[in-house]
Amino acid sequence: MTTRTARVATALLAGAAALFALATPAAATSGTAAARLTVDTGPLVLTPTDRGYVGTLTATISNRGRADGVADLLITEPAGASFIGLDDGTPWFTEDLVDNRRVIGSFGGRVAAGDSRALRLNFQVWTTARAYPMVAPGGSIAVVPGGGTRVADRDSVPTVFRSTSGSVRAPRVYRQAVETDLAVNGGAVTLTRQADGSLLGRMPVTVRYGNDAPSFRLAARAVLPAGVEVWSTDPQDLPSFPDSFDVPGGRFMPGEERTFDVVLRAPAGTPAGALGSGSFTVEARYVNEPVGDVDPADNTTTFSVGAAG
Repeated sequence: MTTRTARVATALLAGAAALFALATPAAATSGTAAARLTVDTGPLVLTPTDRGYVGTLTATISNRGRADGVADLLITEPAGASFIGLDDGTPWFTEDLVDNRRVIGSFGGRVAAGDSRALRLNFQVWTTARAYPMVAPGGSIAVVPGGGTRVADRDSVPTVFRSTSGSVRAPRVYRQAVETDLAVNGGAVTLTRQADGSLLGRMPVTVRYGNDAPSFRLAARAVLPAGVEVWSTDPQDLPSFPDSFDVPGGRFMPGEERTFDVVLRAPAGTPAGALGSGSFTVEARYVNEPVGDVDPADNTTTFSVGAAG
């Protein structure tokens, strides 16, 4: 989804809520009355797990004005790709990137004059747990009047990573990688004849994710001998295409290696013998854009393809 599309969708959602608020008798006020929205947060304290750090932040939206108001949210992540949603399931959209961290747009809800409402926001930072605590500056929550563009109030989000022993004393600054450090390895594959005359063959492929650069998926591009195509992966959790596939299993932790099978197919009538060489090139994607890698040379594996008699 493009940034422009996300903004339009957010504006439509907030606009619908605003119409509902105007239709409510309690929202009728004098022409001089106005909502005055503010937002307050506490610290986000992240706890180490075997799949990174997790934590929940409470943000309180208050209306200090004399008219009911509708709030939109702009959430700047403390670390890239760390925001995972609101407790109440409210839809959200990526609006922008700032220093490789997403700015998330979401709906904060209707807040009556003089009232407040609390929201719980969930985060997960996919990095290896450290024996020392850390802090991440730069996160924030902003509130925007529904359908508007000007920020009414913003509060910074002090973010603390507990050490593996639970300490928060004397923290270091968390520095997240920007470029990935991927590596992929495969081997020769022999296709064998099936009952319908076509040929299939499995090739084990190992992918390693070397650091904590944020990404959501790993896309692989295949270059194969004439007539040979990608048929599937095993396991498979996203569709494959004749010249591409996604690495199964979702996001990686730093240093994680994952081995899976790529199934190749050739049509009936393919002769036995050497069919040629092929390659797979793996690339990380973050907010639908490719991510640079510290050493692109090991992002490609080459192999030979043959057909059994």
